[in-house]
Amino acid sequence: MISELVGQERIIDNKDWATALFVLSFVIIAVTKSAFENRFADFSKLLVSNKYNKIYKESSQLFSWFNVALMSVLFVSMSFFIQLILDYIGLASRYNWILFIQLLTMCSIFILSKFLIEKIIAVAFDFEEVIDQYNLQKVNYRTYISLCLLPINMLLFYTDNLSVSVIYTLIALVLIANVLSYLNSLKIYQKFIIGKLFYFILYLCTLEIAPYYFVYYWFTKK
Repeated sequence: MISELVGQERIIDNKDWATALFVLSFVIIAVTKSAFENRFADFSKLLVSNKYNKIYKESSQLFSWFNVALMSVLFVSMSFFIQLILDYIGLASRYNWILFIQLLTMCSIFILSKFLIEKIIAVAFDFEEVIDQYNLQKVNYRTYISLCLLPINMLLFYTDNLSVSVIYTLIALVLIANVLSYLNSLKIYQKFIIGKLFYFILYLCTLEIAPYYFVYYWFTKK
């Protein structure tokens, strides 16, 4: 009997790039915590206290070193979360580092472009300072949510055969957290909104609803 040796391609999932990014993200958080100890302590209580938003409410804080460092983690965490969702619903692989770079680039461009357009509109309609403070609050809350997501992303990345219901539950929790933070910001600026209701509705439709709808439409079609 002649046995045939059949060679099969062995596919090895490369996790090194993801491990390096997770480690880098935690290093950035640790360095930021050490460099801005008091500020980070106030920021960590953002879920239960509005003290951080009251202290660091100046528009100049939006691109401070503290925010820039944590926003870099925001982009990484958000991109990982999207890729993991695509993986668990069978549309992509979590180990595809090229896809991660594409998602990271897309998320960064989307957020920064949205901010730039909001800035232009705010200058045109003469409410730049309020929009800057409003954007700063949105960044604070979304950064906080992304930092909370980072260890969850690690768990999801290194865990196989999780139920899809767990993923959908996480998506629902993230959406609810974002909606609640959004409503909290609206409550703070309700007097301004009532005074400029037409401009706010225009802003809401063009910059808070339409961009996310187009992103959803693009994903569902692709």
